[in-house]
Amino acid sequence: MGGEFQAAFWAAKRAIGAASEEAYQRHGVRAGQQFLLYELWAEDGLTPGELAKRLGLAVPTVTRTATRLEAAGILRREPHPTDARLVQLRLTDRGRELKDIMAAEVAKLTEKALHTLDEADRERFIGYLNEVRANLTTPTV
Repeated sequence: MGGEFQAAFWAAKRAIGAASEEAYQRHGVRAGQQFLLYELWAEDGLTPGELAKRLGLAVPTVTRTATRLEAAGILRREPHPTDARLVQLRLTDRGRELKDIMAAEVAKLTEKALHTLDEADRERFIGYLNEVRANLTTPTV
């Protein structure tokens, strides 16, 4: 069972990653960068350190991602208003426009991935995924 689970999970993860990458790249975003954007759509002007903490990432990872998003015209760096050592990451007009575009891409990807499951199966499947995550992240006694 262990090998079958690992193989199925890995194959599904790879398929989701590839489909996401293809969908997002059409809009200048790489898979994974959307999580930084979700945080900025919720609260524009966060520092790289604040984003790193919220996302559970290292600050250099956020800084590299921000550099790529800045090069793509999706965000810009601005001096922090009270601490000259810091910068705030601010969405450009293009970055704000991407919110609805990316939501539509996520909806399409979700429907494509789950179209053979009815609503009850979808809810159970999401519940199972949450259980797997909890099982792997909750310390056992």
